[in-house]
Amino acid sequence: MFSGSIPALVTPIRDGRIDEAAFRALVDWQVENGSSALVPCGTTGESATMTIEEHDRTVRICIEQAAGRVPVIAGCGSNDTAVALSHMRSAKAAGADAALLVPPYYNRPNQEGVIAHFTALANGCDLPIVLYNVPARTIVDIAVETMGVLAKLPTVIGVKDATGNAARISAQRAACGPDFCQLSGNDDMALGFMAMGGRGCISVTANVAPRLCADFQAACAEGRYADALALQDRLYPLHAALFSDASPGPVKYALGKVRPGFPTELRLPMTPPSAASRAAVDAALAHAGLI
Repeated sequence: MFSGSIPALVTPIRDGRIDEAAFRALVDWQVENGSSALVPCGTTGESATMTIEEHDRTVRICIEQAAGRVPVIAGCGSNDTAVALSHMRSAKAAGADAALLVPPYYNRPNQEGVIAHFTALANGCDLPIVLYNVPARTIVDIAVETMGVLAKLPTVIGVKDATGNAARISAQRAACGPDFCQLSGNDDMALGFMAMGGRGCISVTANVAPRLCADFQAACAEGRYADALALQDRLYPLHAALFSDASPGPVKYALGKVRPGFPTELRLPMTPPSAASRAAVDAALAHAGLI
């Protein structure tokens, strides 16, 4: 169902409020530059500091502005199963194509609890589910065996894998089947991920370089790995620089460079990137030919 370059969209904030006009313009720019789907209200979108009303409104804006041109995978994750289900139902009503869902962070359930969480969500709403496995943030890993169990649920269709473990791709193919949609959650590892059976990348870098990331994904999908490697070399410093300080500080700073006037404000506890991080982003944008 999903493939290619899929930006995990930042949420523009101005004077403490979500800047809807800037967000709509960002959606248009992404679609015009080849992004194949959109993810609002993920980690990069600062969903953790949104109210429930802001979260659901941001998803609706994205769907309205995409207007069917590309699919929308709505960030719906929460450590509270009931809240995650509420987000899913709101996203479905708004017209989302799928929900992106992390296992419960902070609570630290065991694997039985992870299965129970996702089973309750699948039973409570028939919106397709893309699992988001990011143990560096959640502490909880969706084990390969657990993913195999979850893949049997009719609406669990894929995973955004941000484990950083390349061997997981093959292990998950064996456990979940070759049709299970595996999307990289790490820009810097997407080249290898695609070669091992991935379908695309839910990307931070695509916020800033949508056309280059779309071209990279197209090259991988078409087996043009020499072209993909050349694009990887061009983009790699940016992949690294965008995580040279706490995300999404660097990527918002970078968007302010490539789209002058884009609001770069962050919500606490996030703070602007350091001088060293800004310098790394500037150098990486120049290396990629974006400024």
